[in-house]
Amino acid sequence: MTYTTRVVGQPDTLDYRVFIEKDGKVVSPFHDIPLFADEANRVYNMVVEIPRWTNAKMEISKEDKLNPIKQDTKKGKLRYVRNAFPHHGYIWNYGALPQTWEDPNQTNNDTKCVGDNDPIDVCEIGEAIGYTGQVKQVKVLGVMALIDEGETDWKILAIDVNDPLAAKMNDVEDIERYMPGLLHATNEWFRIYKIPDGKPENQFAFGGEAKPKAYALEVVKDTAEAWSELAEGKTNAGGIDLSNTLLGNANTVSAAVAEEAAAGGVTKAAPNTDQSLHKWFFISGSKI
Repeated sequence: MTYTTRVVGQPDTLDYRVFIEKDGKVVSPFHDIPLFADEANRVYNMVVEIPRWTNAKMEISKEDKLNPIKQDTKKGKLRYVRNAFPHHGYIWNYGALPQTWEDPNQTNNDTKCVGDNDPIDVCEIGEAIGYTGQVKQVKVLGVMALIDEGETDWKILAIDVNDPLAAKMNDVEDIERYMPGLLHATNEWFRIYKIPDGKPENQFAFGGEAKPKAYALEVVKDTAEAWSELAEGKTNAGGIDLSNTLLGNANTVSAAVAEEAAAGGVTKAAPNTDQSLHKWFFISGSKI
């Protein structure tokens, strides 16, 4: 299967939308793209919302038909993350796992907080810069638990299976082994990124510790089960739009309705990016 993007409007505008296509037909990145790319080998699909080193706060829209990716707003203005020194924009490809949902009606036994009502977030740490709407195949390495205004906001740590280091990285301790400093930088980034906007430092569960792969996989499993209950109508959806084109349930819409939702959109090819210009180099202080 081939995923492409269909773009409506221009970046940095309120009208900008990025729809996802599968084999040329519009699908929901929240509901239609399967969680697993290869379940036997625990390879997951990830939808890239925000490419590394960019600032626009793009996210899957839970409320819009077929859930296009759009820029978040506050009081009618587009939202951007600030550059909190020494970081520039997001320091990983940031996105979400499809067919997951952090249930705001359930309190997690470990964090003692409810879910944040979103698909579970992913920080993809590979060297290649993604693009908004890209569907990457990733392996999970660990997870952090941000506590955001009393809600659990899980941050899955993952790597693109095509990354040169992917075969060597199998658990959270491998991040520090092969990318020294990135776990600390990730913790720092989430702690301080709201401070330039006058907000307090964010807090973590587990003292900011990144939990291992086994724990992370259980978190993903729980959020996948929560999404399943949501999609089947067993949980109150609130304002979440459940429209889809592939599930074959009460919320499945026709191809004509899907085309109407993405009217005016232009199918875009993947950008031709010279990835060599964006490669991370991790220099261990002990080797200098």
